[in-house]
Amino acid sequence: MNLSRRSLLAAGGAVGAVAAVAPTASAASGGRPRVRTGFERLAADGYALLAGERVGVVTNPTGVTADARHVVDVMHADERVNLVAVFGPEHGFRGTAQAGGSEGRYDDPATGLPVYDTYLKSGQPLADVFTASGVDTVVFDIQDVGARFYTYIWTLYDCMVAAALAGKRLVVLDRPNPVTGRAALGPVLDRAFATFVGREPIAQAHGMTVAELALLFNAEFLATPVALETVRMTGWRRAEFFDATGLPWVPPSPNMPTPDTALVYSGTCLFEGTNLSEGRGTTRPFELLGAEGIDRRWAEAANALGLPGVRFREAYFAPTFSKFQGKTVGGVQLHVHDRESFDPVRTGIGLLVTARRSWSGFAWRADNWIDKLTGSTRVRTLIDAGADTGEVVGAWEAELAAFRAVRTEHLLYR
Repeated sequence: MNLSRRSLLAAGGAVGAVAAVAPTASAASGGRPRVRTGFERLAADGYALLAGERVGVVTNPTGVTADARHVVDVMHADERVNLVAVFGPEHGFRGTAQAGGSEGRYDDPATGLPVYDTYLKSGQPLADVFTASGVDTVVFDIQDVGARFYTYIWTLYDCMVAAALAGKRLVVLDRPNPVTGRAALGPVLDRAFATFVGREPIAQAHGMTVAELALLFNAEFLATPVALETVRMTGWRRAEFFDATGLPWVPPSPNMPTPDTALVYSGTCLFEGTNLSEGRGTTRPFELLGAEGIDRRWAEAANALGLPGVRFREAYFAPTFSKFQGKTVGGVQLHVHDRESFDPVRTGIGLLVTARRSWSGFAWRADNWIDKLTGSTRVRTLIDAGADTGEVVGAWEAELAAFRAVRTEHLLYR
């Protein structure tokens, strides 16, 4: 019997697809059937949604099945899918690039598929990439972490705009919001501060899945809506954290190693806009914060705020890269002891306020990056004026309420 490499891959792909869609139970979810992602439901339906289409997939290492096989490998091995291209975001399709980098244009060694770079491309240039690739349908399958400034949701947005320009259909395969979808938190972006860490006015912690965001983007923000299809999950509940899903966690980027990182990220990423380390170059990025000259007084001041669900430990660490590389710095480590009551955005603001008050060396980044992260000048100017945590948080209540009302119209899960 003569077997081609694709036939062998197809046999493995069939096994992988069956494993991916089998409704097994998860101990973490109390014996309930585990969450089935959008991809698993697409595969279970025999890829009927993609029938007769030349398909390109926007994905990264998080695009995996429940048995940890990459969806590109599974689809490429399946004769029912005409997969012709892959599109890589920031950090790249296979995830080899650090923050602010990508993998460029290459042919994937595992599949032979052409991989196109989408990072920092938008509008007509990205539409031209889709056209050149020869695809009819663009599929998006990337794990988000729930924060406005995490760039994958804006890759989704840019792909929607570009697909509309190029006359392509866009299919979003849904995955869980790892920090729950219970509520939106934090300031809403002012469009005057739009960048790749925030294109449109959504909340800092949006409390949505990528499919829900796609529906919101299409209805509220795209001048020309794209031909959009979303494939929902089954088994996911809005109040669930990632460890209840039964799904494997794959770091969405090099400095997002665990779901614990994602839990704090929408608040502590604000320290990227300061001269303090946000913990890059440590094993606990965004949970460790610090700088040379900081001592126990910051942890004491932060604990005195009585922020719900979190305590702060005086900590010392030496980043292996990024800010303060190779130097020992002082600061705090966040310890979330009650994630149900923990508010990451309020916590991030409280840490900024207390850092500025307890350390004379505190400074904002010279380019005012903090304004891009928070979506306006307000957080920076209020903290500089001496406002306390409650005053800063209270300043965005009206705009957040308005966003929450719009958000409700596009939610898919209870």
